[in-house]
Amino acid sequence: MGLNKVKIGTFVELYSEACGIPNLTVNDVSGVNREKEFFEPSKQVGADTSKYKVVPLNYFACNLMHVGRDVVLPIALNHSGKNKIVSPAYTVFRITDETIILKEYFFILLNSEERDRYFWFHTDSSIRDGMEWNVFCDVEIEIPDIPTQKKYVDIYRGLQENLDAVSRGVEQMQETCDVYMEHLIKTVPMKAISSFIELVDERNEDLQYSLEDVRGITTQKEFIPTKANMNGVSLHNYKVVKPTVFAYVADTSRRGDKISLAFNDTADSYIVSSITTTFEIKEEAKNDLLPDYLFMFLRRPEFDRYARYNSWGSARETITWEDLGRLEIPVPSIEVQKSVVNIFHSCNRRKQLAAQLYEMQQHVCPILVRGSIEEGGQ
Repeated sequence: MGLNKVKIGTFVELYSEACGIPNLTVNDVSGVNREKEFFEPSKQVGADTSKYKVVPLNYFACNLMHVGRDVVLPIALNHSGKNKIVSPAYTVFRITDETIILKEYFFILLNSEERDRYFWFHTDSSIRDGMEWNVFCDVEIEIPDIPTQKKYVDIYRGLQENLDAVSRGVEQMQETCDVYMEHLIKTVPMKAISSFIELVDERNEDLQYSLEDVRGITTQKEFIPTKANMNGVSLHNYKVVKPTVFAYVADTSRRGDKISLAFNDTADSYIVSSITTTFEIKEEAKNDLLPDYLFMFLRRPEFDRYARYNSWGSARETITWEDLGRLEIPVPSIEVQKSVVNIFHSCNRRKQLAAQLYEMQQHVCPILVRGSIEEGGQ
């Protein structure tokens, strides 16, 4: 069979269609991340979005300006079933001749660190270390024949179809959960959470917990292994976060108008910085409010807006414990709370499965390329 050497420019064509909509929000615009997937919402949009570009189904979008900065070619193939809209900074193109290369094969070919380094090597010497379109087109690649490409693309498509099915399930369950919560807000009396929660202040004084137990808190409402430099840091004063305990950082001014908050729904205990506020459901309120149910409301964008609006200060704006306690949520019967929480947990399990499938897909792409090259070169 043998491999064919072709320049990218022989099978790609630029595409530039302005969306013509001047008032798009971050929820309407997509970006492309380092993992080579579209993501929403976008981080920000301009005052006039009418010149933002349309990415039709089965078209590519890439940010050639950031190749040198990130040592990654941020590129994504639109397989979502609907048009995407991206910043004018992105380059949009399509495959013009699938007798040379299949669009999915081209995508998995570029989905590897080895290819990223290759494109990085070809960036210019500008401030951004960007890559010109003509340079991108001039890059030469080795590819097998179409039957060999199709064989490996079929494996990739199988993984993608499974991932898409799970992702659709997540979206549907999340929508069901959101609708249910909105219904409760409209039909159930609202109560301030101050009557249900109390501060917790347990310290790691006996050093029962070590560096492996230190956690940071994200604005996505998750605990993560700390990224802080812990050299020489004493853990004596760190706060213990036992199961069913909440933790948050009161400062909202330096976190993209969001609050860093998380709920320990595991069987393990963590420790967090002493500047963190930790709290739990009062013992006498545990028959009235489930911690998981409360966490569902604290995860909502509405809570981030509430926390930011109620933050005060000068150089650093924070939300006080008293203002947090004034937040009102609907408190239905425990049975109703359990039914909503069950949907919430099912949705989270689906999200974890989707993340696992996505990680598997990322690892498989270079293997598929290697296998196809080896088979095509025989």
